[in-house]
Amino acid sequence: MTFEPKTYVRLDSRGVYRVADTRVMLDSVVAAFHQGHSAETIQQQYPALTLESVYGSIAYYLAHTAEVDAYLKRQDAEWDKARARSEATPSVVIERLRAMKNVGATETR
Repeated sequence: MTFEPKTYVRLDSRGVYRVADTRVMLDSVVAAFHQGHSAETIQQQYPALTLESVYGSIAYYLAHTAEVDAYLKRQDAEWDKARARSEATPSVVIERLRAMKNVGATETR
């Protein structure tokens, strides 16, 4: 009998940590874990995950805290850059929505 260890966390082709064979990012599970959510609650928030994969991804995080925390810092920096780019050059749709919001706020005064 051969024991085949399960993989609860994987790196996708873009270098993003994913839980098991799902598209759920490890970031999401770790954030919920840090907020004090139980594994059962996390599984309810992400139906693509099994309870086993939630516990497995938390165990992975606890075993690789320094590595995952460094990854999360890099991810935060990437999100900050993307947000700054988006705010610097908003899309036409966003500009229209902001204009509509401003017109609506002016009319209600």
